[in-house]
Amino acid sequence: MQTIYTDFLVVGAGLAGERAAVQAADAGFSAICLSLVPARRSHSSAAQGGMQASLGNSVMGEGDCPDVHFADTVKGSDWGCDQEVARLFADTAPIEMRRLAHWGVPWNRVVPGKSIYYKGGKQFEKVEAEDKEGLIMARSFGGTAKWRTCYTSDGTGHAVMCTMDNRCAEKGVEVHDKTEAIALIQDGETCFGVVARCLRTGELRVYLSKATMIAAGGFGRIYPNTTNAVICDGGAHTMCLNTGVVPMGNMEAVQFHPTGIVPTDILVTEGCRGDGGTLLDVNEKRFMHEYEPDKAELASRDVVSRWMTHHMREGHGVKSPYGEHLWLDIRHLGEEHITGKLREVYEICTSFLGVDPIHQLIPVRPTQHYSMGGVRTNKDGAAYGLKGLFAAGEAACWDMHGFNRLGGNSLAETVVAGGIIGRKIAEYLEGSETEFKTSLINDEVRKQQSRIDALVNCTNGSENVYKVRKAMQDALHKGANIFRNQQGLEACVAELQEALIRSKNVGLRSDGKGVNPELASALKLEGQVKMALMVAYGALQRTESRGSHNREDFTARNDRDWLNRTLAYWKNTDDTLPTLEYEPATEVVEIPPGDRGYGKSEIISADTPKGKGKKGK
Repeated sequence: MQTIYTDFLVVGAGLAGERAAVQAADAGFSAICLSLVPARRSHSSAAQGGMQASLGNSVMGEGDCPDVHFADTVKGSDWGCDQEVARLFADTAPIEMRRLAHWGVPWNRVVPGKSIYYKGGKQFEKVEAEDKEGLIMARSFGGTAKWRTCYTSDGTGHAVMCTMDNRCAEKGVEVHDKTEAIALIQDGETCFGVVARCLRTGELRVYLSKATMIAAGGFGRIYPNTTNAVICDGGAHTMCLNTGVVPMGNMEAVQFHPTGIVPTDILVTEGCRGDGGTLLDVNEKRFMHEYEPDKAELASRDVVSRWMTHHMREGHGVKSPYGEHLWLDIRHLGEEHITGKLREVYEICTSFLGVDPIHQLIPVRPTQHYSMGGVRTNKDGAAYGLKGLFAAGEAACWDMHGFNRLGGNSLAETVVAGGIIGRKIAEYLEGSETEFKTSLINDEVRKQQSRIDALVNCTNGSENVYKVRKAMQDALHKGANIFRNQQGLEACVAELQEALIRSKNVGLRSDGKGVNPELASALKLEGQVKMALMVAYGALQRTESRGSHNREDFTARNDRDWLNRTLAYWKNTDDTLPTLEYEPATEVVEIPPGDRGYGKSEIISADTPKGKGKKGK
C-alpha cells in the first residue's frame, strides 16, 4: 500500500482548495490536492455569473464600499450569518479580485461612454466615466444595493479555475485526480490525513499530513433535482460526520436557485436576470414585480424561488411532461449580448434544450443549488472537534451566508476564504510537529478494506444502493423542499430513518473492482442518508422561517427563540437521529436584526415576550 506525505493535504481541487494550497506553497510548505476529476473540471468551473466585490468602478456601482457589501450580505443571510466573518469577507473581496486580475483572470472591463441596460424588461441608458476605462466592470445581482458582481462574460468560474490551476502548477502544488478520500485518519483529537481510494485501480492509499482541509464543494446530490454536478455528493462531509466529534452547521439551510432549466436542472446564471431578463408565467406575463415591487426578479434567491413556486401553486405554471415550470425571457437583450456576455447560457439552451434564447423563452423552475450548511469551522477555518482539520468553500459552514447566500458571494468566498484560511494554515504549520502512529493508520486502512469487502461479499445484506439512494432523495424532495411543514418533515424523517436502516444492509451487484461507480456510491450512502436526516430533522426542530428555511406552519422569523446556528453531530454509529446543539449566530453584532427590505414576513423580535408572536398566517 502506498503512503504519501505532505505538509498540507486538501480534499478537493476547486477554487477554495487550490487557493489555500497556493497560500501554503507561498509560505514554503508542500501541498497536495485530491480530486475526483481533473482540477479544471471541478464544480467551481460551472459557476457562471461572477464574484461580488465592492470595487465601485461602474457608474451603477458608485458609492459602493465594503460597508454596503457587508450590509447586503447580512440582510441576505436573514441575520443568520456570523457578522465577524461577513465583515472579514467584504473587506477582503476587493483585494482578492485585483489579485486574480494580476494572476491573469480576464475580467470584463469598463468601456467609457453611453450604453444601454435593461431592468424589468425596460431599456435604460447609462454613461460610464472616462477615468474608469479599463477597470474591472460589474453587473447587477439579486439582493444587492449596487452593481458589484465582477465577471468574465458568463464563464467566470471557468476562467478563474483555469487561472488558479495555472498558479498551482507554478507553485509546485500537486493535484492527484481520480482519487477519492473515504475516511479521515484521526484519534478523536487530531486529524492526521486520509485513507483514499484510487478510482483507476480501486487500490487504497494513505495520505499523511500536518494539516488537512475539506474543500470538496456541496452535497446537492442528496436531492433528486439539483444544479450540482454528480461529483457533489457529500462524500467528504460523510468522513467528518463519521468521526462523531465534528459537527455540521446549519444543515437545514438549503438554497434553491430560481432558474434551473427544465428538465435537466442545469443552471442558467442569475446574470440573466441581473442583465435585465424577466420571469414570465403561462400567459407570458411578468409577475415578480407584483410580489416584490422594489426588487422584482432581483430579490434574493430564496424569495424569488418561493414566489415562483407560489405562483405555480396559484395555477399560473406551464404544464409539461416534466412537471410545471415558468419562463425566463432574455430575448430583449439581443443577439450580441446573449452570444457575448451570456454565451454559456446560449450554449446550454441550444445544446441541452434545443431552445434558441435569442428568439425563444427558456423553461425554468427552482431547483436545489447550494448548501449554506457544512463542516462547522471558526473564523480561521479550523473545524470544530479535531485539531489539524480545516474546511473552506461550500463544504464549510464558515458562516458568512447564514440562512441564504447572495448570488456571486459564494464564488467570491472560495478565493477570499481560501486565501484567509490558507494563511492561517501556514501559521499553524509553522508551529506544528506531528507524530504519526502506524497502529492508528493501519487500523483505519483495515477498517476501510473491511467495509469494501463487506459490500462486495454482501455480508450485511443485498439492498440495492441505487434504490436506497432514490428513497432518500424522494423523501427530501417531498418533505424538505422550498416549503416545509411539520407533517411533511415528520414523514420525511421517518422515511429517512427507514432508508438509514436499509443503507447499512447494502450489497453490490458488481465485483467492486477497478473503476466502479456502484462501490463509490455504496461507500458514501449511509453517510449521505445521515446528512439528509441532519437537513430534515434540523428543519423539523427549527420552528420559524428564516432565509431559505421556510415553514408554512411557522411563517415568522423568530429572533427571540431562533437567532442561532444549528450544530448537528452523529455521535454514535447506531443512532437513528442526529444530535442537535445550538450556538449563537454571531458573537459580533454590527447590524442588529431588522427588515431585509424584500420578502414579506413577520418578525418576532428578540425583545418580544415569550408567548407572543404568531405561529402562522
